[in-house]
Amino acid sequence: MKKISSLILGLLVMIACSQEQPKDYITLSGKLENNKDSTLTIISREGVLKTMKINENGSFKDTLKLKTNQGEIYTIQTSDTKRAPIYLKNGYNIVLNGDSDKFMTSFKFSGEGSSNSNFVLAQIEKSQKMGNPQLILNLEEEAFRKKVDQIKFEYDSILESHKNLDSVLYASVKQQNEQLVTYFDNAYAQNQIMGVGKPSPKFEDYINIKGGKNSLDDYKGKYVYIDVWATWCGPCIQQIPYLQNLEKEYQNKNIEFISISTDESQRSGGSWEAAEKKWRDFVKARNMSGVQLWSGQDFSFQQMYQINGIPRFILVDPNGNIVDANAPRPSDPALKSMFDSLGI
Repeated sequence: MKKISSLILGLLVMIACSQEQPKDYITLSGKLENNKDSTLTIISREGVLKTMKINENGSFKDTLKLKTNQGEIYTIQTSDTKRAPIYLKNGYNIVLNGDSDKFMTSFKFSGEGSSNSNFVLAQIEKSQKMGNPQLILNLEEEAFRKKVDQIKFEYDSILESHKNLDSVLYASVKQQNEQLVTYFDNAYAQNQIMGVGKPSPKFEDYINIKGGKNSLDDYKGKYVYIDVWATWCGPCIQQIPYLQNLEKEYQNKNIEFISISTDESQRSGGSWEAAEKKWRDFVKARNMSGVQLWSGQDFSFQQMYQINGIPRFILVDPNGNIVDANAPRPSDPALKSMFDSLGI
């Protein structure tokens, strides 16, 4: 009996020793053709996690231990202009091969856990081919429904075609694909109200810094480019010089540039008088041109355009209809291209 017990114990020890224990780190290796950079950096949302050396022939190999045991998408880069996503989780052994001159688009992952990163790249490629979502929102309802169903089917097909995905990634993307339909449905409904050619919501009796009050209807017969901003908004202030240049360039054109300040009492010690003074002082100090209006206590224009963040730019045609409810910023060259296409 003792011999049998000893034999069983010995077999159990042999089996235990022969089973490879899960690694608590990642091995990442591979080769980048035409590479001129010396390091490969792995970055999380918190910052740099690891910097790996790239050999002269473009090959690299190193290990990395993540603080979390849950898989996540990270960024790998060799320079600020060469970045790509990668899905990492402790225990993976990933091999990356690609061309540095075709960063990300040439990447192929292999090895344990590689299917996740290949899927992420495939999903990005699909998204880039979707084109301008606004063109989808402009479709008639039946054509729109078919297009959204097709997009959903294609995204689901990409997901199901990549096997052995991490369960966390699979569940997350499955949910995102469902949310994509909800996004398009909500955006389509909103587009029926705020789409191209729809009557623009109006502002009425906004205080003009030069005196009196003005409404949107006062500017019928001209295109109107509206800047919704506030004195406390950094990105808004950043756009002011670009807007001033546009105002000079299009001074004698059929377009009016209107800036609507949304400065309110909460950011001015609870005083509406202080909010108005802050706006007036700021406009004067910056020598801001164009039509300068203050919305005061009227939030209706912001609410109708569903403005949740500023700056927000809106373009309205001479008939008071929407050209673009979320127009390009003054710093964006696409804005002048839009003006040119309208013959402004």
